[in-house]
Amino acid sequence: MGDAYRDTTARLMSVGGREIPVDSEGYLINLDDWSEDFARVLAQEEGLDLTDEHWQVICFIRDYHQEHRVQPQVRVMITHFTEKWGAQKGSNHYLHEIFPRGGPQKQGNRLAGIRRTKGEH
Repeated sequence: MGDAYRDTTARLMSVGGREIPVDSEGYLINLDDWSEDFARVLAQEEGLDLTDEHWQVICFIRDYHQEHRVQPQVRVMITHFTEKWGAQKGSNHYLHEIFPRGGPQKQGNRLAGIRRTKGEH
């Protein structure tokens, strides 16, 4: 383990018998450590009961990141989920309602195993 790795690791999360390093806010240190079990354990820690809608957002974030190598902006998510779920559920308000700890860009990214967005505080 290099120093940079150690410097950013705040704690280890126990996921399926493995110790997964995360930073102080719960973002993965190594994106390859992501699994559905990781998302479930982190969601439980954050008091979130993952529904089908959560998983759709998590999968969208992961797929978008895989294809574009960046996190989707909230407006991209709103456009996608408005088409998929309709205007009320695709709205910024609803996405923040189902991801109450920082909305889909913070909590969604954490659960999807994607790093925090640039400029996030």
